[in-house]
Amino acid sequence: MKKLLPSTVAAEIAQFDALAAAWWNPNGPMRELHRMNPARIGWIASRIRKQFPDAPGLHVLDVGCGAGLASEALARAGFDVLGLDAAGRAIDAGRAHAAAAGVRVEYRVGTAEQLVAEDARFAVITALEVIEHVADPAAFIVSLAALLEPGGLLFVSTINRTARSLITAKLGAEYVLRMLPVGTHDWRKFVTPAELAAFARAAGLRVADTAGMVPALLAGGWRIGRDLGVNYIAMAVRR
Repeated sequence: MKKLLPSTVAAEIAQFDALAAAWWNPNGPMRELHRMNPARIGWIASRIRKQFPDAPGLHVLDVGCGAGLASEALARAGFDVLGLDAAGRAIDAGRAHAAAAGVRVEYRVGTAEQLVAEDARFAVITALEVIEHVADPAAFIVSLAALLEPGGLLFVSTINRTARSLITAKLGAEYVLRMLPVGTHDWRKFVTPAELAAFARAAGLRVADTAGMVPALLAGGWRIGRDLGVNYIAMAVRR
């Protein structure tokens, strides 16, 4: 199997490491993730509870967790969370923030492939705003599927590769509005819902639900909607 994070994406790891100190600043370079987080975590948590209604403290793996925005939110929702990321400084920031906030999250520097080699298994895996940064998205999904228990759930959120996403999520967000650091995304690496579904099928998963994530302009945050044209989230089930 190919390495999940070869040297071709080492620059991206370094970029996210460089943002570690500002990760938890709600008005800093990760401010859109802060605003998006309640919507995406609410969507995820509701589906976890529907699939596992009698499983408090369910074991959740948050792959590509950065400094832990989703990891902490999932832990606050009552799940037992392991946050995993290749960016060591981001993991350090996550540990420090969780300790200061009194939130119980386990963090680890590493990759999904390393956990596969250890025969680790999880009921739920999240990979949020990650797949567009890996070298081989199909192999990435294979690694995540190998970590899922039978009947387990995989949640992936990412950006669709459309003309609209090029204008809004790449050019607009990075170069015009400065909502994200320039160079955060490579539009060519965005993944369409059809591609994600194909990756999932090849890995023995079935995409069971999808939704769009769109800015709620009046409220100042984000909301779940039907428009998959830019940001979207998907839930896949291991067969």
